[in-house]
Amino acid sequence: MTTSSEPKQLLHLVFGGELKELGGIEFKDLSSLDIVGIFPDYASAAAAWRAKAQLTVDNAMVRYFVVHMHRLLDPETGHAH
Repeated sequence: MTTSSEPKQLLHLVFGGELKELGGIEFKDLSSLDIVGIFPDYASAAAAWRAKAQLTVDNAMVRYFVVHMHRLLDPETGHAH
């Protein structure tokens, strides 16, 4: 249980990999996806995403994504129960 002084956890997943085609969202090899991690807020997820994207800037076929997991947990409000 969280106390009122703790910030709400709004979980975000950062992952990426090589795409099948430029501009697409299908991955070439699902077994080689890079799961960067799950982060407690968007700011830390965005920082991790930015760092990974920067490392792969020379390969246009590699793309990283931030998934708002808290919205998947409760699509109506965007918050977990």
